[in-house]
Amino acid sequence: MKTRRWPLYSLLAFGYAFLYVPVLLLVVYSFNASRLVTVWGGFSTHWYGELLNNTQILDAAWLSVRIATVNATLATVLGTLAAMALVRGGRFRGRGGFELLLTAPLVMPEVIVGLSLLLLFVAMQHSIGWPDGRGFTTITIAHITFSMAYATVVIRARLAQMDRSLEEAAMDLGARPIVVYLRITLPLIAPALLSAWLLAFTLSLDDLVIASFVAGPASTTLPMVVYSSVRLGVSPQINALASLILLFVSLAVIVAGLAMARKRD
Repeated sequence: MKTRRWPLYSLLAFGYAFLYVPVLLLVVYSFNASRLVTVWGGFSTHWYGELLNNTQILDAAWLSVRIATVNATLATVLGTLAAMALVRGGRFRGRGGFELLLTAPLVMPEVIVGLSLLLLFVAMQHSIGWPDGRGFTTITIAHITFSMAYATVVIRARLAQMDRSLEEAAMDLGARPIVVYLRITLPLIAPALLSAWLLAFTLSLDDLVIASFVAGPASTTLPMVVYSSVRLGVSPQINALASLILLFVSLAVIVAGLAMARKRD
């Protein structure tokens, strides 16, 4: 039996190596003293210092973090309301169209989404004067448009599997619906809310195509800066930036995992 498993183990090892070895090499070469990213010139933290002095990248990173935070929060709130309507709302008029609108961003090409939102913002600016140009607001609205769909899927799955006996028992004891929702329902679906928030945050932080359509000249996000830098040649600063992002994401995943494990306990 063990001899039959080695092909599976080999494929598994190859898959993990294919995914993570390039990431490991990126981290290693972020400490490269050479300006050439493919030539090892000795250990150095020079490019991290250069990165911290690069105002263009730092400003773009701060803008992306602010957009991702607002987007994740609002997308999770709207996704929770949408999931509650679909799971607890029963059959209502327009349910099919509502579900179609929620799932459309999951399968629609990002180019189409970005172009349609750009045309919408331009038409609104000409007709009502808002939004006044393209920037933080338009990027955030665009990201909420597709992030809410992902958040709804995650939260809806948790609500559909949740045992409602605790809620029914609380209402039998005289608790009002809002109290039941705040003190029982929300704590029970908290892991799904956290997962939806992290997913929406990551999608926003990673988006390039849609942001390229709805961003203005003074609102360049981090993926846009990285893409423009890579087109001119990979800089060791990009390796350092990617390594720092990898560190922050790993810490966020660890904290989220610990929080979910504590909730289960």
